[in-house]
Amino acid sequence: MINILRIDTDEADFENVLGNLLKWEAREDATIEIRAKAAIDRVRAEGDGALIALTAEYDRFEVSSMERLTVSPGQCREAYELLVNSDRKALDEAAARIKSFHEAEIDESFETEDEHGNVLGYRVTAIQHVGVYVPGGQAAYPSSVLMTVIPARIAGVREITAVVPAPMGECNRHVLAAMHVAEVDRIYTIGGAQAIAALAYGTETVKSVDKIVGPGGAFVAAAKRLVFGPVGIDAIAGPTEVLIVADGSVSAQWTALDLCAQAEHDRSAQAILISPSRAYLEAVYREIEKLMPGLERNAIIERSLEDRGAFIKCRDLEDAISLVNRFAPEHLQLAVSEPDALLPLVQHAGAIFMGAYSAEALGDYSAGPSHVLPTFGSARYASGLSVREFQKRSSIIRCSPEGAKKIGRIAATLADTEGLTAHSAAARARVEDP
Repeated sequence: MINILRIDTDEADFENVLGNLLKWEAREDATIEIRAKAAIDRVRAEGDGALIALTAEYDRFEVSSMERLTVSPGQCREAYELLVNSDRKALDEAAARIKSFHEAEIDESFETEDEHGNVLGYRVTAIQHVGVYVPGGQAAYPSSVLMTVIPARIAGVREITAVVPAPMGECNRHVLAAMHVAEVDRIYTIGGAQAIAALAYGTETVKSVDKIVGPGGAFVAAAKRLVFGPVGIDAIAGPTEVLIVADGSVSAQWTALDLCAQAEHDRSAQAILISPSRAYLEAVYREIEKLMPGLERNAIIERSLEDRGAFIKCRDLEDAISLVNRFAPEHLQLAVSEPDALLPLVQHAGAIFMGAYSAEALGDYSAGPSHVLPTFGSARYASGLSVREFQKRSSIIRCSPEGAKKIGRIAATLADTEGLTAHSAAARARVEDP
């Protein structure tokens, strides 16, 4: 029997229990950041030598040079060609769908002219060199390659360097094939905090990048936090999450599968079901118990559901959505008969899956939008990975003589109030220019 937390929003201690579900980030082991910093400092000091030593220590793969930790385009092409036809076709079709979706979101440069003849606008340009971290410690994720690299290419990024851990020197063939499909420029089989350090600061072999994207484990998250500044990052990723709001109209077996699918990622993954129907919650629980023996990663699923999962009985669907907005989940499934009625009430979610057929697993692989999404409640202020993550905007300000006089007076007055007399003089010079 799986011991999944069951709570009711009407129970007296509900707020305390909910608080524990929401504050998981505070439980992160403080030693993780210390160890991540030690790895970063070592890479900065020793370069390639540190990468070789740390790969031997953490990935149990001993090499004499960085050449053994470098993957060539030819190796990726060979991996792609060795895949069975169905696997190649799935990669190609997923890549095409991801490309098609992200091509629609490109930001364009623009200019506008005000009533004084001043021309103002934005010039949109791509980041030049991006580093992509591809998880590979506990499982292989070719989908993460497609979901990160393809939006970067569409944005116009010129150089893409990917890093992926290869325990015992074994790099997954499907991951390498995805690198070929996405056209990654350089690939190194290094992982963890040391890989983040190499991307951020460079070594004799690894060229430093401008921004690092991609999900990873606790050490990767800590390292990204530590290197931010000299290099950009997309987000600090935590364990993956799904929150399902159900009214009982969707098959209990489907919902059970969706919860298990999320829980199998990692023991720290979070899968939560909210429903006003106690009978439906019980039906889903029974389906999970039936499914578990046949699932390959059932030990991980059980640990995830027992440690971080929950079945929440709510008063009604509006009560459920109020909880959604407090969780701000990475993935939200509206497993209800009329999801469009609830959508306007949702304020915070990384990705929203509408109705019975919109399984979160489809978003992980082939729907189109990137599956790299905000976690730990950061959907309150952050968005999923997109083309915009790889673009930057430069303001364009082109003042006319008359326009400079108009806005120059405003600027000079405000500068005087701040006590910045040089600012004021520079602005007034344009106002008084004969």
